[in-house]
Amino acid sequence: MAVEQGHAHSDDLLRGKAVDALSPADRHLVTTLVLGVLRWQIFLDQRIRSLLKKPNAKLDAEESIALRLGAFQLLFLDRIPAYAAIAESVELVLKAGHRYASGMVNAVLRRFARFDSSDQGLGESAVQAHPAWIVERWASNYGAESANAICRHGQAQPKLTVRLESAEAEQELMEAGIELAPGELLAGARTIVSGDVTPTAAFVEGRVRIQDEGSQLIGELAAASFDRAEKILDACAAPGGKTLILAERNRLAHIVACDENPQRLEQLSNRLAALGPRVECRLADVTVLEEEALFDAALADVPCSGTGTLGRNPEIRHRLKPEDLSRQAERQRAILKATLGAVRPGGRVVYSTCSLEPEENERVVAQVLAETPGARQISLEGAIDSLLATGALTAAGADGLRSCLLPDGALRLLPGATHTDGFFIAPIEKLT
Repeated sequence: MAVEQGHAHSDDLLRGKAVDALSPADRHLVTTLVLGVLRWQIFLDQRIRSLLKKPNAKLDAEESIALRLGAFQLLFLDRIPAYAAIAESVELVLKAGHRYASGMVNAVLRRFARFDSSDQGLGESAVQAHPAWIVERWASNYGAESANAICRHGQAQPKLTVRLESAEAEQELMEAGIELAPGELLAGARTIVSGDVTPTAAFVEGRVRIQDEGSQLIGELAAASFDRAEKILDACAAPGGKTLILAERNRLAHIVACDENPQRLEQLSNRLAALGPRVECRLADVTVLEEEALFDAALADVPCSGTGTLGRNPEIRHRLKPEDLSRQAERQRAILKATLGAVRPGGRVVYSTCSLEPEENERVVAQVLAETPGARQISLEGAIDSLLATGALTAAGADGLRSCLLPDGALRLLPGATHTDGFFIAPIEKLT
């Protein structure tokens, strides 16, 4: 209900105290139900409507959610008996005070239970689980095959990836019964096959961090691009995963990590506290920074639509509107301009998003460069070679990244083409 009403994000709620208090099995079930319903909501609503006696009837939010929860379990979860899924959904509407709707919920879900999911074309329905306007954009920009692959990726449970501080940290996890698989791109990344890392000392003490491999890659590529930088600006730093990588790879640099949200800054400060005075956390809107041409390098990992992360943040598809893209792009251009202004001549800025939309990616870079004499876009190929040489990047990962380089040297990772979330990364050099 909180997500439906726009009051909260699923990720925040699923990491909250109420969920943490559950047993591991119940915590996993809650996560599966919440994220699964949000991923398949558009598809489920279409099926539910087709089974109503009056397909255009108005349903209250509690009724819709109860129906979605039951329908999701019936179609996608094979360990929950049909009678239990139906009974729980009926109980939910009764507890919500919608006694008159209990018969409707029972009848609709009983019809659902008679479906054979193997006949539902659920593989093809991944497209139907996304807003049509988004799918049409992806097909126009990347082709129908890539659009379908992006949709399929958005419906899958994302891999849980961790970043290891050392081989000793990995050994600790293995001794705790955590089964790990090697990362596909980065040598320091591992995918969790089974087990829960959160209770381990290695995780609690920060020697193991949960972070998507694509997100780690942005930090690694930025750090490789900032070689020998003494003062680095992280323009939009929270929650701090990329800041930690910058600090790890640029050990002599002083880093200024900015965020304009006080609550996020507090969380960022707590997370980076162990790094001491060489990382300064600052409450600041980077578009009005007082410093000019003082930094050797900067990372502008800007707020964006997040369309590259729909598997991880499924509610985005229900909230995003076409007009939001131009609004986001305006803010992104302002951040990139300001960040370029804060970097000295000869310095570099790495611009990145977790968006798949050209308006937020290459068009932002092109428009800012057109308005910024003395700056040019450069290729990430050198940074890829550097990461391969230091052993941070696997040989297969380097080959895969080179195949994703755009003609201008920027990197675009499309979900489905790679196993990661979707990202765009472009380095810019300030000449004068």
